[in-house]
Amino acid sequence: MREEVFDNRQEIYFPNSSHRQISHILPYRLQFFAKEGNGGEKTEEATTKKLNDARLEGQVARSTELITATALITLFLVLKAFMGYISDRFIEAFHSSYQNIDKVAGEEFNTAVSQGLLYDAIMSILMICLPIFLSGLVVAFVVTLMQVKWKISGKTLKPKFSKLNPISGFKKIFSVDKAVTLVMELLKILVIAYICYDTLKDEWKTLVILYDINLEQAIMLIGKMVIDLGLKISLLFLIIGLADFIYQKMKFKKDMRMTKQEVKDEFKNSEGDPQIKSKIRSKMREVSQRRMMQALPQADVVITNPTHFAAAVKYDKETADAPILIAKGADYLAQKIKETAKEHGIEIVENKPLARMLYYNVEIGAEIPPELYQMTAEVLAYVYGLKNKI
Repeated sequence: MREEVFDNRQEIYFPNSSHRQISHILPYRLQFFAKEGNGGEKTEEATTKKLNDARLEGQVARSTELITATALITLFLVLKAFMGYISDRFIEAFHSSYQNIDKVAGEEFNTAVSQGLLYDAIMSILMICLPIFLSGLVVAFVVTLMQVKWKISGKTLKPKFSKLNPISGFKKIFSVDKAVTLVMELLKILVIAYICYDTLKDEWKTLVILYDINLEQAIMLIGKMVIDLGLKISLLFLIIGLADFIYQKMKFKKDMRMTKQEVKDEFKNSEGDPQIKSKIRSKMREVSQRRMMQALPQADVVITNPTHFAAAVKYDKETADAPILIAKGADYLAQKIKETAKEHGIEIVENKPLARMLYYNVEIGAEIPPELYQMTAEVLAYVYGLKNKI
């Protein structure tokens, strides 16, 4: 990038005085105020190639808030639907643990025994909780898949030393994204605190009677309170998640924008430099014309416009079912074809409509189409008559 420095030297003149005062020189380096990237402002929409490259790098519009919210809602809905069954299983696990303690009470109680009892209790709890957690995990996976689509990439696992750059890290700390994230987190904490307070203040009298009811009723009561509170908080998270998903989509679209220069560079890299492609096409034309001129002496006749077009036709009934166009050209190339034809004694016949139709409708090396058989046959018959071939 070319560094542009502007001098803001100011000269102040005093009336009725030959003296002048020059203020301080403050150079402005405009590149410090420019956005990152080549080619100026990023005003162009991202190309398909850039979006695909970003996808391979793991850069996608994804809201972790939405994933968390849907997983939490699923978790609490499953708990609400199977609360009776879950409470029964917990009570059975509780009774089973105490019965095992009673069985080993008369025996020697050591570390191995206590570890065995603890292991059995943990496994019982895990078997109860595992289906609940798996349901939340499956929903979180599906929501993630809906956001980013299915495409496995190992590039996200590769270490990037650019992330260790302290300057870049310092910029991210004070970025707009971090400020938005901080505000969202503070709002979530305040709203969650209010929801907890508003829910528990109405249930305070209910909590007092826990000492007067049995274990099963206490579990059902506390479970209902926790699930209701969890659903309220999950719905809040869902609203925040949807808003965050929309924000992430807009932010990703903005971040993926390209400058005009980046679009041009990408086009050059993907499609090839236009100048190089033009040179290649020119070289291919030269080779094709050279091959065409080498085959021209085999022609039976050259049909002309007479000045703008020329088409050389060959007919060999033993090798082809119809006449073949072996050369054609316009303007300068048409003149070259006629000159070569004269050098090799090839007849030149003027037929304006046929010359134009052959030039525009028949490729070199292709057979003459049926609709042009009659006109071409007449010209060939005329040429053969001149050469006494018929």
